[in-house]
Amino acid sequence: MQAKVNKILAFKPDVFINRQLIYNYPEQLLAQAGVIVIEHADFDGVERLSAVLGSEILSTFDNPNPDSLGSCDLLEEIMIGEDKVIKFSGCHKNEACTIVLRGSGQHILDEAERSLHDAICVLVAASKNFKTLLGGGNSEMRMSLAVDELAKSMSGK
Repeated sequence: MQAKVNKILAFKPDVFINRQLIYNYPEQLLAQAGVIVIEHADFDGVERLSAVLGSEILSTFDNPNPDSLGSCDLLEEIMIGEDKVIKFSGCHKNEACTIVLRGSGQHILDEAERSLHDAICVLVAASKNFKTLLGGGNSEMRMSLAVDELAKSMSGK
């Protein structure tokens, strides 16, 4: 255990996130080295964290490489309803995020999730389609500005 912890410490991490249980002795060794330990992280959560923090998911610690470590500005434990969650803020890669929905009942949450999913699908489709015409009077305003600029360069009526 000591040798494995030393391999982890060779990376010089501030936080160690593991998908499995970490026994007391290695957790104590990591804590003595000033490393925060997070255990029992679910697989999807680790995948999202990897994308957000710009880190790699490692299965062995034989070759310490600083490029495999991720970073963020702030790590805090917050309460959402009755649950404690760990919030990573100021992430430098930002390729994923978590949206927390709260509601008075399951029906409301299901409807909110469906609406959010639809909105995200529209955004993804719009960002992939480069022939998008912006709404809200955008085209009319652009035409008006172009005519106004051209009118300034004309003389007479």
